[in-house]
Amino acid sequence: AAAGLSYVGGYVINTYKSYDNFLQDKYALLPAVIIICVAVVMFIIGLVGCCATFRESRVGLRLFLAIILVIFIAEVSAFVLGFVYREKVKTDVQSTMRSVFDKYDGKNSESTVVDYLQEQLRCCGVKNYSDWTTTMWFNATGNNSVPLSCCRQEMKNCTGQLDQPQEL
Repeated sequence: AAAGLSYVGGYVINTYKSYDNFLQDKYALLPAVIIICVAVVMFIIGLVGCCATFRESRVGLRLFLAIILVIFIAEVSAFVLGFVYREKVKTDVQSTMRSVFDKYDGKNSESTVVDYLQEQLRCCGVKNYSDWTTTMWFNATGNNSVPLSCCRQEMKNCTGQLDQPQEL
């Protein structure tokens, strides 16, 4: 389990590099760091439990039980806090994404990240394609279209025009 969590934490940190323009807050990596720390702690606790069982130590087994109970309480607390603050996190991510979308010009590094994100997640805009109508890029181009990264991958002749929403 510890190895699996370590892999997940490392994967999240590695994936963060692709989306760091959207997650400008330095605390965005905090969950991944916590996952890796939990993996290390799980490994140590597992080692204590195995050694206590192997040596048939009552003190070691009681220590193991106490640690497991503390971890269970921490997990319940983390779940409750995650549930309570989920809307705040959602709002913060959406506002950061909107600010990155506002900087879109089709040429800068933020634009490349926006295009990559839309292609990988198969989405368009923060909530939907209409989010593009409020950006400076949309108003500057004046062609009533969204970036081509909004087009469905199976649509070969998509132009990004808003009058053809079925292609977005």
